[in-house]
Amino acid sequence: MFSRRSYRTARWLLWAAACIYLVPIHAESGAATVITLTGQVSVLRDDAPWVLNVGDAVQPRQIVITGPDGFAVFQVSDGSTFEVFPNARVVFRENLGSWRDLLDVLLGRVKVHIQKLGGQPNYNRVRTPTAVISVRGTIFDVAVEDEDDTTLVSVEEGQVGVQHLLRPGPERILNKGESVRVFRNQPLAQATIDKDSVFREVLRRAEQAAYQMVYRGQLPGTGVGSTGCPVASSCDTKHPTPPPTTPPPTAPTPPH
Repeated sequence: MFSRRSYRTARWLLWAAACIYLVPIHAESGAATVITLTGQVSVLRDDAPWVLNVGDAVQPRQIVITGPDGFAVFQVSDGSTFEVFPNARVVFRENLGSWRDLLDVLLGRVKVHIQKLGGQPNYNRVRTPTAVISVRGTIFDVAVEDEDDTTLVSVEEGQVGVQHLLRPGPERILNKGESVRVFRNQPLAQATIDKDSVFREVLRRAEQAAYQMVYRGQLPGTGVGSTGCPVASSCDTKHPTPPPTTPPPTAPTPPH
C-alpha cells in the first residue's frame, strides 16, 4: 500500500511526463546554465539523477531536483534567471510561440527574475499543478506548498497575472508586494490577495537561509565529483571505488 508521500511522488512524475509529452519536439534550442550552486542539485537523465555543477546546462524538458540542502541559480539566453530552493522539483521548458513557458514547478519554491527585452515586455509563463502565472518582466516567487498542490504566488517587483489551472475563470492581477494562494478546490475568484507582506516575510526567511548556504563558502556539488556521474553510482563501472576500510584497533599501552 502506497504512503501519501509515495502517491504524491508518483503523481508529480506522471504530471511532469504529461507536460513533457505536450511540448513540441521541434523546439530543442535554449538551455539553462547553472551560475550558482550549493548542496545536492541534480537533473533527471534517462530516469536517473545526475549531479549538476556550476557551468552545466539543463536542456528543455529536463527535470531539476534539489535535496534538503540544495540551491541553484540558472540563467537562460535572454539573461533571465530562476532560483530553485531546497526540496524542489522543477521542469525547465522553452520558447513556445509568443509566450515562453519557462518552468513547471511540481514541488517546492522558485524565484524568477524576468529581464525586459530592450525595454519591451518579455512574455513568460510559469505553471504549477494548480496555477498559471503570466509575466512580462518582473521578479516573483512561486511555491507549491503541500500535498494538495496549493500554490503561493508573491510579487517582489512588477506585475503578474494568475489563473487557476483546474478551475477556469478570470485572471487575477498581482502588483508589487502582493501575494495570493491558489487552492486546488477553490476558485481563484474566492482567493484573497494579501497586501500586508505576511507571505513575503515567510519567503524572505527561506530565501535568507538558502543564500547563507551559498555565502558560507560551500563548494558547488559538495561531496560529489564534477564529472557528471549519476548521483548513486560510479563512472568507472569496471573499477568501482572500494568501500572504506576500518583502521586496525590501537594496541593497548603496556603497563609500567
